[in-house]
Amino acid sequence: MDQLDRKIIAALRINGRATYADLGRAVGLSASSVHERVGKLEAAGVITGYHAVVDPSSVGLGVTALVSIHPTDTATEDDVADALAELDEVESCYAVAGDEAFVIKVRVPTVDELERTLGRLRRIPGVGRTNTTVVLSTRFEGRPNNAGLQKDRPGGA
Repeated sequence: MDQLDRKIIAALRINGRATYADLGRAVGLSASSVHERVGKLEAAGVITGYHAVVDPSSVGLGVTALVSIHPTDTATEDDVADALAELDEVESCYAVAGDEAFVIKVRVPTVDELERTLGRLRRIPGVGRTNTTVVLSTRFEGRPNNAGLQKDRPGGA
């Protein structure tokens, strides 16, 4: 991956709907050259997909919580992660260092639904206990982090 690929990725992270012509103008290449590079980035697994960013409250998901999952001594992390993936209200799951094994982001319509979700989480085999933090407001989320894309990395990666 070279500097032009990094510029293309940075532009796509800001606007995933940009046309190849738009991307070409932004990075100084023809639309066909950008198309070829994007195809290679997708094939290499650098670009893993495209999606719409939706305001959760506008689709009825007004409650967001971060939940730490503390495993039992006999838990297998893969089994717990697989069970968490089965719950639609779990939006993100991070394996973390520390006492907990995972921190998950949950989005639900109401606090009552959060309580029901926490009950389902606690019944997953391997989940010893949970700690929940309810999000009061979101200052920013999902913003593109292009810091690693601004310059060539040491070692010519």
